[in-house]
Amino acid sequence: MLTYKSISVTRMSPNIGAEIGDVDLTKPLDAHQVQELHDALTEHLVLFFRDQPIDFEAHRSLARHFGELHVHVAGDGTNSKLTEDPAIRKFHFDANSESVSGELWHTDQSVAPIPPMGSILYLHTIPPNGGGDTLFASMYAAYEALSPGMKTYLQGLTATHDGRRGYATTATNSLPISVHPLITKHPVTGRKVIYFTAAVVSKINELPELESDAVIAFLKEHCAHPDFQYRFRWQPHSIAFWDNRCVHHRAIWDYYPATRSGYRVQIKGAAPPIPA
Repeated sequence: MLTYKSISVTRMSPNIGAEIGDVDLTKPLDAHQVQELHDALTEHLVLFFRDQPIDFEAHRSLARHFGELHVHVAGDGTNSKLTEDPAIRKFHFDANSESVSGELWHTDQSVAPIPPMGSILYLHTIPPNGGGDTLFASMYAAYEALSPGMKTYLQGLTATHDGRRGYATTATNSLPISVHPLITKHPVTGRKVIYFTAAVVSKINELPELESDAVIAFLKEHCAHPDFQYRFRWQPHSIAFWDNRCVHHRAIWDYYPATRSGYRVQIKGAAPPIPA
């Protein structure tokens, strides 16, 4: 585990997640804090912050320390409305909501030719009696738990990620269809990752249909194994910042008709997923 001097870092589980303290995200960050946040994200995959009542400018500023802002591939969907800034999406769900975004395990917008590098979600309002947690899972751990034979079998395969499967009912623009390696290499750590989103992957391209369907079903179950996960319990003015290149997440909608509300920004990816 790395040593940190300008922030505090508390590991939350063996495979994923750390809570960050001794930093005020409502104020400009210095170079040492920024570097240690980079290091902590690389080491822990998801960073959690408490008691950070950030405004839009602070939200954007945090993201820009990691790259340019990403605009969602689906435009202005019905579940996650755009604000005046197209890079900031409102995440508001209440008694009038018919569904919530992110209820299935996924990595964000894998249908894009270059998916976002990371996502930063800020919630100012949470259900008063609990609920609305977010699950996060390490795809490093998911890959490493595969048998040697399965690792060999999956190596070199590619998957078709079809935007029409994930966003067809909410999109306001044309949706991309992209092909990505099934096993990728993280551009910073070099570690191998299962790169997969069951909701949008239509086929494993190198396999016949029945075999492809069986592999998709296996990966859907395998990647959701509890051993790879951490469950984050939100409090008002909390932030979760995850590395989209190696993390799956899932929103829990167990709080109807209560309100859960906040905003999300995303960071552009620098390149398509890298074959391992």
